Amino acid sequence: MRKLSDELLVQSYYKAIELHLSPDFISLIEKELQRRGLYQVMKVSS
Repeated sequence: MRKLSDELLVQSYYKAIELHLSPDFISLIEKELQRRGLYQVMKVSS
């Protein structure tokens, strides 16, 4: 996931939720968003 741009990672997160993908997969994306400091920004702007 480190090779994905921030924008693509965020898009992937929203798409994974929309498609009701595995909670484990969504959790992996959330952890990467947190590592990059993007998860809190997303929660505030939602």
